[in-house]
Amino acid sequence: QVAIDYNPSVTGPRKLHRAVQDTGFEPTLANSDERLHTLSHSSDIKKWGYAFLLALVMALPTIFVSNFHFQPCKAYFILPGLSRHNLVLFIFSTIAQIGVGRYFYKSAYLSVRSRAINMDFLIVLATSIAYIYSLAVVIIAMSLHNNTTPRTCFETGPLLLAFVSAGRWLEHKAKSKTASALAKLSAMQPSEGILLQYNSNGSVMSEEIISAGLLQEGDDFKVVPGGKVPVDGIVRSGTSAIDESMLTGEALPVVKAAGDAVYGGSVNQNGLIIVTATRVSDDSTIAQIIRLVEEAQTSKAPIQRLADQIAGIFVPAIITLSMLTFMVWLIIAFLMKRAPLNVFESCPQLGPDYQSPTVVGAAFGIAFLMAISVLCVACPCALGLATPTAVMVGTGVGAENGILIKGGEPLEMAHKVSAVVFDKTGTLTSSKPSVDTVVQLADKTSISKDLLLALVGTAESGSEHPIATAIVKCAKDELRLSQLGTIVSFNSTPGRGLECTVSGVEELLSARDGQSVQEASVSSATTHKVVVGSRPWLTEHGHSIPYFVDHQLQQFESKQATVVLAAVDGVLMGAFVLTVPVKPEADAVVAVLKDMHLKVLMVTGDNRRTATAIANQLGISDVTAEVLPHDKAALVRRLQGRGEVVAFVGDGVNDSPALAQADVGIAVGAGADVAVDAADIVLIRDNLEDVVCAIDLSRQTVQRIRINFVWAIVYNAIAIPIAAGVFSPLNVYLLPWMASAAMAVSSVSVILSSLLLKFYKRPTTDNLATWRHRHCVKWVCILCDDEQHRYKMVSSDV
Repeated sequence: QVAIDYNPSVTGPRKLHRAVQDTGFEPTLANSDERLHTLSHSSDIKKWGYAFLLALVMALPTIFVSNFHFQPCKAYFILPGLSRHNLVLFIFSTIAQIGVGRYFYKSAYLSVRSRAINMDFLIVLATSIAYIYSLAVVIIAMSLHNNTTPRTCFETGPLLLAFVSAGRWLEHKAKSKTASALAKLSAMQPSEGILLQYNSNGSVMSEEIISAGLLQEGDDFKVVPGGKVPVDGIVRSGTSAIDESMLTGEALPVVKAAGDAVYGGSVNQNGLIIVTATRVSDDSTIAQIIRLVEEAQTSKAPIQRLADQIAGIFVPAIITLSMLTFMVWLIIAFLMKRAPLNVFESCPQLGPDYQSPTVVGAAFGIAFLMAISVLCVACPCALGLATPTAVMVGTGVGAENGILIKGGEPLEMAHKVSAVVFDKTGTLTSSKPSVDTVVQLADKTSISKDLLLALVGTAESGSEHPIATAIVKCAKDELRLSQLGTIVSFNSTPGRGLECTVSGVEELLSARDGQSVQEASVSSATTHKVVVGSRPWLTEHGHSIPYFVDHQLQQFESKQATVVLAAVDGVLMGAFVLTVPVKPEADAVVAVLKDMHLKVLMVTGDNRRTATAIANQLGISDVTAEVLPHDKAALVRRLQGRGEVVAFVGDGVNDSPALAQADVGIAVGAGADVAVDAADIVLIRDNLEDVVCAIDLSRQTVQRIRINFVWAIVYNAIAIPIAAGVFSPLNVYLLPWMASAAMAVSSVSVILSSLLLKFYKRPTTDNLATWRHRHCVKWVCILCDDEQHRYKMVSSDV
């Protein structure tokens, strides 16, 4: 494999490719599979999946054995002081400690060496103390030949390792979506292009299908109807409608003529165009999108930062306190000139032989036990479980409510959101146009509305344009027909309109109320010439538009509607007004987000007048229009530069850079797959109300995490003095096994606290509607205060 740097103004990949061919080798262009494999986190997913399964298999038997009360008998002991159940616990705990704990030991070692103690050090400390203490008390009991078995905490390690490993596995599974998103973006880049070669006279000498990666700046290539544009360029000749929805998100194709720019990956719908390449390879627009997604998705902050910060102070403090406890008890013993053994008079399981015959030995033993108790009771298991358990429950609750949250980081980050940026098309509005109004411009005696719908619907059925599809759907729905008439001849001009001859329409309408359409005999005896399109198109075909009609059309267009005119048999008959409807829940969602003290913005690739009209309808004051995908990501970066925590809500491929750049990317489930993969949160039900639910669930989860942390801190504040023997004169103390048990209880309490999230109640449609209705009623009553008696009911429609 070779990497070549070159000057694109002098040479290009195709010339280099042919130069290598001339040496007798057949070169191939390198792809990004290696990079995608690295970003897939496949090795980490495999590692933590194995660790979780092993820890779980080891934890379940230890939990059962440690909670099963065996009846002591002679056969119960293998050796004096060593019971069968402690041996079983030791075996399973050792396997977990070695098989799973080794990952944490390595990380903890590196954190200590770099003087930046992290969560892995806490996990190692907790599991090691529990394991070493349990092993030590068993060895002591065996050495003293006790006829009782000590209480151990061998189960603590496997259980904690299972929880943490599950969290790591889920985290890397979420990160693996990066490679999937980039792979789908890469798939949008056409693999081939048709290169044109000219002779000295400027005529096309040959056409060659070559790899899109071999196209160079200045090359001319041909794009046939239905084909994809291989690289960015400028149209040299020809006219066609180009579907740029993969870039702009707009469903309506854009008419391109000579001099207009086209982008790699966009789809040529019906015309043949010749394009001159301007940006190729890594400089193309789609390549820039891929690069933006890669950079944004690989620069996320760690979710455990808060716990690590606490651990950075907590762990050294506890170690210091344990050492201080050891020294204080030694000093007390020497000052009293005897070991304070009365503290342990009610602990016969230690046995009388445990008391050292010397004051020094006894004092050392008591001080050691007190110090170990402090370490055990203060082991940060609760800190280690506070975040992952709440995250696991929170993500599960989100899935139950139709919200797919990819790991703990977006769940934690969403509560900090201060600004929500909505994409317009497909997010706040529907992704497809629909016919809003059909206006009859001629005398109703000249043509009925049903006949007008049938004729125009039949004519538009010959086109695949989204506007044509919307008109055909409207005609079939209004007329309750499953098929329309027959097209005899058809001619269309992209971006302007069509003219055709249709037949069989009257027969279908007459059969509609009698027999089924399928049984109706479609005759071609009655034919009609139909012209459908824009005002200039109708004018070209000899149809003058009266002033009052033009004024009426301007009123529709001032409301950002698209108007299509229709003429039948030489007479202007009607107009179809098409709109892209706003989602019914959008206004309530925007209002509730504002009520939550969040900034709401809208960004779109659509024209500014349309964007402003829709924003005004929804109550959004901050609008950015006529932008490309990288501009959306740039907007997010600007907001982040001002200190905002940004959530971006989108659905299209064009939104993927912004979704990845945002602190929280939210994709609607009906959107493009690549947008769903690039997002942190996916709304499975394609309902904007789930945006409110996702943020609210994040706030509830983070609140639960904070409660867990507070409980862990309060628990330590109470338990540590007891373990240190402060209350031993009152006969209140904790032996190491008691401290380990208390530590386990604190962990269980944190888990139970996290499980309370299972009772989360999502904001419902009724909640949002009630909130919106209440504010609308207040507004209307203020305006109509002197006439309230005239109204029996005020609704949000008013």
